[in-house]
Amino acid sequence: MHHALTRAHNLHDFRELAKRRLPRGVFEYIDRGAEDEVALRENRQAFERIRLKPRVLVDVTGRSAGASLFGQPLTMPVAVAPTGSAGLVWFQGELELAKAAAKAGIPFTLATAAMTSMETIAREAGGRLWFQLNMFADRSIGHAMVQRAANLGFEALVLTADCSVVPNREYNARNGFTVPFRMSARSAMDMLAHPRWLAGVMGRYALGPGMPKFENYPPELRTRVTGFSTSKSAARCEDLSWKDVQELRALWPRQLVIKGILRAGDALRAVELGADAVVVSNHGGRTVDGAIAPIDALPEIFNAVGGKTTILLDSGVRRGSDVVKARALGADAVLIGRPTLFGTALAGAEGGTHVLHILKTEIEREMGLLGCRTLADITPDLLAG
Repeated sequence: MHHALTRAHNLHDFRELAKRRLPRGVFEYIDRGAEDEVALRENRQAFERIRLKPRVLVDVTGRSAGASLFGQPLTMPVAVAPTGSAGLVWFQGELELAKAAAKAGIPFTLATAAMTSMETIAREAGGRLWFQLNMFADRSIGHAMVQRAANLGFEALVLTADCSVVPNREYNARNGFTVPFRMSARSAMDMLAHPRWLAGVMGRYALGPGMPKFENYPPELRTRVTGFSTSKSAARCEDLSWKDVQELRALWPRQLVIKGILRAGDALRAVELGADAVVVSNHGGRTVDGAIAPIDALPEIFNAVGGKTTILLDSGVRRGSDVVKARALGADAVLIGRPTLFGTALAGAEGGTHVLHILKTEIEREMGLLGCRTLADITPDLLAG
């Protein structure tokens, strides 16, 4: 095992170790939330408020966290969330993380703004692959990406519905971590203070394919992270609407997932328009500060669409007990983002694999302590109140 990983005993440890390895701008881009970070803090506090009532004197030998999602088996009810910065924490970080997910037996979601192309991921990663779409002002760009992903056999399309306006993340501007990236004396000193990252990530790009680019954009918009397209067509789609869901449903031949749902009415509308799953999410506290924590929104959404569609949840999952709590409240599975990035930052695919191994171990341990042999045993009566 990579020496850094021997010091990581839980997902919080990965964060602390990655904080030391990554430049401040990169780390805070991943780690922090919007504005005053009320939503970011609440995501964890909401999980921590939930209390459990264990069953005792139950035979829990041979227990398994195995699940099923979209008719295919999972080793645990978890998928890797879309994150657009994996290519900055490790050389070709998306590919490394996708390989870790495949080894762990769970899906990997490739982000629109990834720095590794979907063609490379499909060819080299293996496993179950999903593609996340941020719609562009020129919808033909997004639709072309969707067609590419479909032709490559991606299993699911994940439409991000909650970020059509650029959110306010002031720390990025302070750190100079903007698009395009602007080098300053402060950011240069920050990078020089992290020589392993500088040599192992940016150095490898410089000596190989060149500065990382948004590889899934069309060629005319495929700028480096130090550049920026001035094309209005590449701007965010501020008029994203339910009509786009209808159009994507017509275009996409497989599983369609709508991510960013916090209201029961929106979940119902997604189901009516043919979505195969919804992700109860506040974007990890990175968009609307003060937004309700997804775990608090989950019961109402489950009451509205439970049994009608697959329900996924993300934002704030850091322990196996969080996964159990989400299952007890009606989620079929959870998505996890920041911790797998931090694991990848430490040791590439090996680091991502170690994060997922720890999480699976925690889920199965928690199940045993609660008197559950299978996920079907995780029922609402385990929750206090």
